[in-house]
Amino acid sequence: MDIALYQPDQPPNTGTLLRLGACMKTAVHVIEPCGFPFSKRALRRYAMDYADLVDLHHHLDWDAFLQWTKDNNRRLVLLTTKSDQTYCDFEFTSEDILLVGSESTGAPESVHDAADARITVPMSREVRSLNVAVSMAMVLGEALRQTNSWPE
Repeated sequence: MDIALYQPDQPPNTGTLLRLGACMKTAVHVIEPCGFPFSKRALRRYAMDYADLVDLHHHLDWDAFLQWTKDNNRRLVLLTTKSDQTYCDFEFTSEDILLVGSESTGAPESVHDAADARITVPMSREVRSLNVAVSMAMVLGEALRQTNSWPE
């Protein structure tokens, strides 16, 4: 199980997701361009001491990431508000990559089209969306539970 961030633009959320990956022994893919400088120094600033513990994959663009998923025969599962399939009713596999879009713009149609599955977190109709790190933590927890892939 991996998690992926499509063109993240909020360093604190990226740091939180890197920490989540380190704590859950889940690889994290960061897909450029980011809305902030992405360097070893910056990574240590927003991921703190977890930066050295996370299995980080850095992709220079969307096409490079897609090629990686194909080369590694991985299923891409997009977390989106534009789906009727709830994450609790979805059957995860240990080879899935859970993908979130950019915090400010989400994921474009091309990313939706490339995803093998699109799932959502049910929420109140009065709100637009959850924070990407909160959504990912909820979905990753369910995916790890279903696949019995908790870290040792």
